[in-house]
Amino acid sequence: MGRGRRAALAAALGVVLAAGALTAEPALAQPTPGAGHGRHADEGGQDGDRGGDRQDDGRGDDRDAGRSDGKGGGGKQRRDDRHRAVPLKGPVLAEGDAADSKAPTGGGLRTALGGTVQDRALGTLNFAVADAATGEFLFGAQESTPATPASTTKLATAVAALALLPAGHRIATTVVGAAPGEITLVGGGDPTLTALPADQVRIGGLPVDQDSAPASMADLAHRTATALKAAGTTGVKLSYDTSLYTGPLLHRDHDAMNIAAVTPLMVDEGRIDPRSPDEAPARVFDPAGQAADSFAGFLRAEGVTVQGKPAAAAAPAGAAELARVESPTIGRLVERMLTTSDNTLAEAVARQAAVAAKQPASFEGAAKAVTDELAGLGVPLDGVLLTDGSGLAKANLIPPITLVKLLAVAAAPAHPELRPVITGLPVAGFSGTLVNRFGAKSGAGEAAGIVRAKTGTLQGVNTLAGTVVDADGRVLAFALMTRTDADPAAARAAVDRIVARIAACGC
Repeated sequence: MGRGRRAALAAALGVVLAAGALTAEPALAQPTPGAGHGRHADEGGQDGDRGGDRQDDGRGDDRDAGRSDGKGGGGKQRRDDRHRAVPLKGPVLAEGDAADSKAPTGGGLRTALGGTVQDRALGTLNFAVADAATGEFLFGAQESTPATPASTTKLATAVAALALLPAGHRIATTVVGAAPGEITLVGGGDPTLTALPADQVRIGGLPVDQDSAPASMADLAHRTATALKAAGTTGVKLSYDTSLYTGPLLHRDHDAMNIAAVTPLMVDEGRIDPRSPDEAPARVFDPAGQAADSFAGFLRAEGVTVQGKPAAAAAPAGAAELARVESPTIGRLVERMLTTSDNTLAEAVARQAAVAAKQPASFEGAAKAVTDELAGLGVPLDGVLLTDGSGLAKANLIPPITLVKLLAVAAAPAHPELRPVITGLPVAGFSGTLVNRFGAKSGAGEAAGIVRAKTGTLQGVNTLAGTVVDADGRVLAFALMTRTDADPAAARAAVDRIVARIAACGC
């Protein structure tokens, strides 16, 4: 790959990433800290960073030199520090220049990283660094050895879904006429459907814009009532259809906080309190029943009588549609999923990929759809084992080399449809699950604002995979996967210091 192409990639990413970091775009909203950070493993529906990644357990190669200085970023910064307006230093991403950029080298990276990869807080470390423009592996250790990915699994889910689904794909929730005087609410797999008024909706603690605003249950009820009244109907019997998904409702690591029961019909991701700022909020036992009850309440407010309690029943084949609402586009959903590490949304996105690939909309079917699509994109899958789409599963395995290849494919000019993977990555020190990392006292503060990466956290596992522009203006992809008994804050700070060295490298 020539320097011109690399420079063009760096320039393109510079524009995209700068926009994502310097504007408080609601679709890439920052998470509100709360008890969820402590309960969650990482990000994932909300990982360790947010609650969705709390239970990783990666493997890598043991390092026994160096020590953590305890200055871990991400743990105890003041609440006001979570919404910084501008980077501490330098551009979010610099534009590459074909004339003065030089190709990064493995030897240069080895020298630059030095003892940072030997920090005892890292425990066992597997890592890989690659040229994002070419996907060429540059430097690493045990880069082909599978490790527990935690919420970096969401990168695989995101790439596959965006490759399988058209850019304008939206998830519909519909109402159909089941029989005279009977209607069925049909779940299409949109967990972001909300019962809240538009001005009360928050993603990561911030208001939403028109493009990222979720579909409204109140709107669906209004449209349904309008259609019913036009036909002279003012009273109905309501049922609800969840037949789109198959297999278990509950993730094997379900805890009713980091993830809801996985059903194609839910409202506000099954939260008991839809206004809760907690990143791992308490969830209802029956999200589909909650959604149906919510819809019935809105229908009654529209002057339509609903007889009795809604019951679960499949909609008749060929039933006429009365009304529908639709989610934001798949690109927006992917950005939200990655920035906030939303586990519930990740499982929904994975099932959309399964449906598109004509696989069962289940944990197993979604995993097959994702791996099959990645294979078609040329991503190396040796050692890869996926059992979910969120990364909550401790059984998942992905080598670092696969993660950097995923990022390189997502950044490649040949795949513009995958760009939401890059724009959805949290910005170091500024947004999403990285908002409390790369702080001034972390030893990695120089990289704040110039790194974008997906976090992953489970008990004993800390992972980070993303992109950075080095000192020579070259875009590099990296994946760091640790398994350690060290304090999580110390382990994350040690990981961040490695990334900061990559960013500072003239390699």
